[in-house]
Amino acid sequence: MKKFLLSLLICLICGFLITCIGDPNNDNDDEIFIPDSRYRIYIQDNQFTVNGKRIWINGANTPWNNWDEFGSTNNWNEYNNVWWDGEFARLKNAGINATRIWISCKNDAKYNPPISINSSGLITGIKEKFWTDLDKLFNLAVKHKIYIMATLISFDHFKEQAPWQNMIKNKANVHSFAEHYTKPFVLRYKDNPFLWSIDLCNEIEWVIEGSASDYGNPKPTWAQIQYFFAYNAALIHENSNILVTAGFASSKYNGADSQQASDSALKAQYNNPKAHLDFWSPHYYAWVSEWYGVPFYLKPSGNLSGNKPNGPFSGGWQLDGSKPAILGECAANGTDNTERNRVASSLRPPGTNSIITDYEYAYKNDWQGVMAWTSNGVDYAGSLTNLKAATQYMRDKYNDLIFPNIEDEEEPNEP
Repeated sequence: MKKFLLSLLICLICGFLITCIGDPNNDNDDEIFIPDSRYRIYIQDNQFTVNGKRIWINGANTPWNNWDEFGSTNNWNEYNNVWWDGEFARLKNAGINATRIWISCKNDAKYNPPISINSSGLITGIKEKFWTDLDKLFNLAVKHKIYIMATLISFDHFKEQAPWQNMIKNKANVHSFAEHYTKPFVLRYKDNPFLWSIDLCNEIEWVIEGSASDYGNPKPTWAQIQYFFAYNAALIHENSNILVTAGFASSKYNGADSQQASDSALKAQYNNPKAHLDFWSPHYYAWVSEWYGVPFYLKPSGNLSGNKPNGPFSGGWQLDGSKPAILGECAANGTDNTERNRVASSLRPPGTNSIITDYEYAYKNDWQGVMAWTSNGVDYAGSLTNLKAATQYMRDKYNDLIFPNIEDEEEPNEP
């Protein structure tokens, strides 16, 4: 009898604790966090601001926990709210204020994907679970005050998937993408200031540079890609204050060799005053350095000086200086000695470069943020274990720029 009563008492205590603090494996008991509009990020004088104060993007990429998880009903890649809650807490503890997340990674037809697209490239709808999963994600962003750059699609969608190739080649299909995906996404989350920006597509230039066997014969053209960018950017601007960008793989098509996403290029395909990007977010990895230099130690804009491939280089990364720029991807484990030797000696940090100097010199050179790849170590480029030395250093040294204090202030007029 005593053993029974003791067992009953233990069960009652456990039940009480779960009721009070919530079962960590249960998504249904999450508190709903109310967004505060004062946290909306705007652009003023080529810098990001929040409630009238400058904010520097001390960021990361957390592209996925499970590949194509939002809306998945497959056991192997379903959305896990507990994991994301923990990851956002880890980001915040590491001094990170923003992360980049791939909302749709490939929408692979083999795995019952959430976005319905027919063979001709027409988007016809999205499963409700896609939205309910994202509701949980953006609720966590409010809870932890972590800004999200939402990448809508990737070049992966177009690789060996004819329906997606057909989507971007046809204006009516682009409209169906915007109406069934972009617009409901914007309208659903536009009042959540922690959706600070939308990245229209990850590294779209691989569609241009890749083979016809992978990306279609004929492959999509720059004009078709520009129409896709322009139409979706205009829709986002018409319906929200969310900032818009496109994450190119380097500066090659983002200003160095050509500017395929300039205001004039987009408006030439879709003549709408709101058809433009708000800021640049090119990516950088070591292979880029022999062609365009190491951006942390260069200005975002301005001419590049130095002899290719070995440099050393000085000057700018050749972006359009009329818009702010961040580095939307770079290795979380930092630059190496080969890259260091491609930086003009007068521009190098003393001693040796590291992920810490990469972040700080980017700040000193007028980049408006860095978002290293990745917090959760999805590949060879490092993880939060490597990255947190830089993000914690930036938080501790430049805290007012990383986490501006706005709690006790009224909301200013929209810039």
